[in-house]
Amino acid sequence: MGKLFGTDGVRGVANRELTPELAYKLGRVGAYLLTNDTETRSIVIGRDTRVSGDMLEAALIAGICSVGVNVLRAGIIPTPAVAYLTRAFSAGGGVVISASHNPYEDNGIKFFGANGCKLPDAVEEEIERFVLVAENGLSSPTGDRVGRVFDVNDADRLYINFAKGAGPASLKGLRIVVDCANGAAYRVGPRIFKELGAEVIPLAVEPDGLNINVGCGSTNPARLQQEVVRQRADLGLAFDGDADRVIAVDEQGNIVDGDQIMVICAKRLKEQGRLAGDTLVATVMSNLGLHLALQEAGIKVLQTKVGDRYVLEELLRTGTNMGGEQSGHIIFLDHNTTGDGILTSMQLLNAVTGTGQSLGSLAGWMERLPQILENIRVREKETIMNDPRLEAAIQEQEARLAGQGRILVRPSGTEPLIRVMVEGRNRDVLMQVVNELVKVIREIER
Repeated sequence: MGKLFGTDGVRGVANRELTPELAYKLGRVGAYLLTNDTETRSIVIGRDTRVSGDMLEAALIAGICSVGVNVLRAGIIPTPAVAYLTRAFSAGGGVVISASHNPYEDNGIKFFGANGCKLPDAVEEEIERFVLVAENGLSSPTGDRVGRVFDVNDADRLYINFAKGAGPASLKGLRIVVDCANGAAYRVGPRIFKELGAEVIPLAVEPDGLNINVGCGSTNPARLQQEVVRQRADLGLAFDGDADRVIAVDEQGNIVDGDQIMVICAKRLKEQGRLAGDTLVATVMSNLGLHLALQEAGIKVLQTKVGDRYVLEELLRTGTNMGGEQSGHIIFLDHNTTGDGILTSMQLLNAVTGTGQSLGSLAGWMERLPQILENIRVREKETIMNDPRLEAAIQEQEARLAGQGRILVRPSGTEPLIRVMVEGRNRDVLMQVVNELVKVIREIER
């Protein structure tokens, strides 16, 4: 990727790295490039609950309107809702202001095309080139050709109705704890499950601009685990800050991660003859247990780089219809064009209600092998990744595993981190391998 875009849009500390000036330019260039060759002169905007959202939204809107494009403002709403609304309104594109699971100080800007898909690398590179080099060459219409802002007051309702179509007709009799991470799903999350008849215990639905993802959500599910057990609930669901991912908790308080959710949903879709090509697309981070469980079920697994954008590209390339990540970013292409936590929850609940089994029983379809992930904060990701000392250390530790595990070391696409993942059957050996690799990374960092 380039200087601005990572694997999930442009991210940084709001008002330091992601400034209003940059947001204005991104809005201006993005709107121009997405609508210049079309009759469509509108862009959908949605955001999460971060305190910096107002500031960045105002700057983006100004940029979009400055090139004569209208804004359809959806307000605080999940990322996948923007993808859906972009298609529903036949808009030229969509923009989401969110840094997903990152701390509240961070924020981000990511674009969708008119088809509701995240932009290909080539289009992001073109936006970046205009922003950094040629932005002043864009036209600036005046008078009645300046863009206007239209609020989409029923955005929540439209998205809820859409997502319901992917779920069971009724959830009556189920008690569900719903953790909305004080983020974009804090309104639509509890409502959709209540409307389907479930008894809902909501968590983290009081955003104040500063508490998004703090001690809650899909990356911090401990409170959800405790509450599911305390409330004697059937299951729990935890979304991240922009609700494009979900992690579940079974009736015993055990985590059911994205890999297990994919196994459950893929097997159900295959049984119903609805899994295209009897194939699932997963990333290199997926647990070996997923591969073994799906192999036994007669389901082929295709692997991609980490990032739901790459999962989507593979789905489109191969004509398959389901794929995702261990983190809970899961795409059901028959329904939506991006990772969708609420829609994934609907599909998971289809399996629960359709089989009559508990979530814990369904999660047992996959044996999750020990997998240790360590995130190391660094200054220069690429410098470390290209250092021969790291490559030598990886080779040495792979020899130590002797074919009984695997190592994946990669830079984060959204944060200044290097991620070290080691997988195998012996947890003690895995910890030793991780510690050795972290030690080498720290030595290089000095």
